[in-house]
Amino acid sequence: MTEIADFIQSLAREAGLLLAEKLTRHNPVYYKGTIDLVTEADRMSEELIVAQIVRRYPDHGILSEESAAKNERATTRWIIDPLDGTTNYAHGFPFFCVSIALEKEGIVVLGVVYDPLRGEMFFAERGKGAFLNGKKIRVSSETDLSRSLLATGFPYDIRVSTDNNLNLFSSMIMKAQAVRRPGAAALDLSYLAAGRLDGFWELKLKPWDTAAGCLMVLEAGGTISDLSGDPWTLRSPGLVASNALIHEQMLEVLSVTC
Repeated sequence: MTEIADFIQSLAREAGLLLAEKLTRHNPVYYKGTIDLVTEADRMSEELIVAQIVRRYPDHGILSEESAAKNERATTRWIIDPLDGTTNYAHGFPFFCVSIALEKEGIVVLGVVYDPLRGEMFFAERGKGAFLNGKKIRVSSETDLSRSLLATGFPYDIRVSTDNNLNLFSSMIMKAQAVRRPGAAALDLSYLAAGRLDGFWELKLKPWDTAAGCLMVLEAGGTISDLSGDPWTLRSPGLVASNALIHEQMLEVLSVTC
């Protein structure tokens, strides 16, 4: 596992540095929907990551945001977001990352989230903890929702769907100390793992948004569930993550609103 752990971190760093370099240059933007976009940097980062995985582990499966799944029957799978925070990136807003997770037999065992602008490498290995630049991290010790800093996000179909998180945000902002909307779920979850946030929730996330970040939270001592408090999976329609101490308080607010 040490070899593959080194590989996943090296891969995330290389892709992240590519993104940082492209941030200062002309970077074409393409629209997948009204407000859902992809940049040339997304595609370049994904090509770099996928090519190295295929070269080194040709029998592994790959699930990535910008291309079709590969080797779907493989028991070992890489789950990749080559650029989480694409809208931020396209506008030059400096909050984005590379997220890569490794799943074995349906269980995420490794995760890395790399922020190239801050040089922050978040890494987690199942059963061994979560780390930031090699130092172990832990979720916060806040016990009161009213003193908690939370993060959330809004789905790309916010303009056409009523299931858009606006009602949940309206309720939660009145109960928490503050709610932020940074725009990159993988980094939000990593910040939660590092104690910079106390809780997080969001709807309609995809596996590449959450695989690495959720492992980070769990290995840092946090809790995750769906919006009903039931066990969360990569296919769940909603996610609630917290330092464990405010989880029930968050669920209470969300359940009343839903």
